This record gives sequence, C-alpha cells and structure tokens, in this order.
Amino acid sequence: MSDDHSELRAASALANNMLADAGLVLHAFGNASQADREAGVLAIKPSGIPCAEVTADDMVVVSIEVGDVVWGDKRPSADTPTHRAIYLGLGSVGGVAHTHSFYATAWAQALEPIPCLGTTHADHFRGPVPVTRPLTPDEVEDEYEASTGTVIVEMYGHGALDPEEAPAALVASHGPFTWGGDAAAAAANAAAVELVAGLAAQTLAIAPGRPPIASHLLERHFTRKHGPRAYYGQS
Repeated sequence: MSDDHSELRAASALANNMLADAGLVLHAFGNASQADREAGVLAIKPSGIPCAEVTADDMVVVSIEVGDVVWGDKRPSADTPTHRAIYLGLGSVGGVAHTHSFYATAWAQALEPIPCLGTTHADHFRGPVPVTRPLTPDEVEDEYEASTGTVIVEMYGHGALDPEEAPAALVASHGPFTWGGDAAAAAANAAAVELVAGLAAQTLAIAPGRPPIASHLLERHFTRKHGPRAYYGQS
C-alpha cells in the first residue's frame, strides 16, 4: 500500500457511504473505519462531515496504537478512540462501524440486549446482540470515547462472547457499534443489527413475552452460514 494509504482510505469512505445509502445514519451521526494492521493504522471519517458526502480524500489516517494522525488535514471523528479500543482489544477486527439507527438505538437507550427471536436474527448473530454496562461518571469525565470502546471489549474478554459470532454491541444509552473483517463487512453488520432490532421490537409489540428462538433452530441457522459446517452461498 502506498504511503498515502489510498486503498485504505477508499475502502473506509465507501463503508461510510454504505451507511448513508442504507438509511442507517442521518447527516454526520455515525462513522466507519478500516484498519491496516500491518501498517498499524486505521482510516476513519472526519468529524462532522456527513457519511453520504465523504470521499477517500476526506478520510483521516490515524495510528491505532497511539492515536496520532499520520495522513490527512482534517480532524478525525470524535469516536476515533472508541474504534482504536475495539481494534486493540479485538484482534480479529478489520473494520468498525457506528450508527444511531432508529431501532438499535432504541434498544441501547432501553439498556436491553436485542433478543434472538427468530431465524433472521440467527442467520447473523449467534444469540442476543449484547448491551454494555453503563459508563461510570469517571469514565465519562476522563476518557469518554476510549471508555466507550473499553466497555465493549470487556464483554468479550472473559470468553462468554465471540466477537466473530456476535460482531455487534449496543453501548448503553448510546447506540450500536459493529465490526467485521473490513469496513464494508462492519457496515453490513450495522444493517443487520437494525433489521433484527426492528423485528424484535415489532414481535414483542405483537406478542409481549415471546420467548427466544429454540436453541437447536438458532444453531442450525447460524452454522449453515458461519463456521466449518457452513453450506449457504457459493464456495
């Protein structure tokens, strides 16, 4: 990759455009980044510029380890420390997306995980989309954006959740963050989170107290698309 990180910036810009095209962000209320782990950098949307309008030339390239800008003349997204924390804490991640999409944000504001009620959800996530613990006053005061990433990583550190099987989290009172192998995959997961969030909300409105999907059906739908037993799609 060239010193100007042109391919990385183009991939990140495209993912930001994808968020806008999918109706997941309004104005500048969201961002996406892509990492080049070999170079130790990420490319992210600049602060305050609408996702629909950003181009590769707008993107800002930042050191993952220390947060310094290494390319670009704009201020990076205020959420850059959150993205960095996710890259540093979840080693398999190559792209991160953040939105304030309608239904997923409503679940985050309710401080509730998105329950897995049907096969549409199970096709994408191996169980509920988790919600973080609320941030403490000190975490909000001192390093708010970095702490936002830390509470996401916390949920995966003890092994109860696999970041590849649950590539999304709701930050309490805030909104969804998603990730994937690259920024486009992270944006696609943001769309999937919004879909299942809306389906869960509507299902529980129709049938309050509806229990989660049966575990054997969840497993069949998830494993037919993911992992060594997958057979969905083309080889």
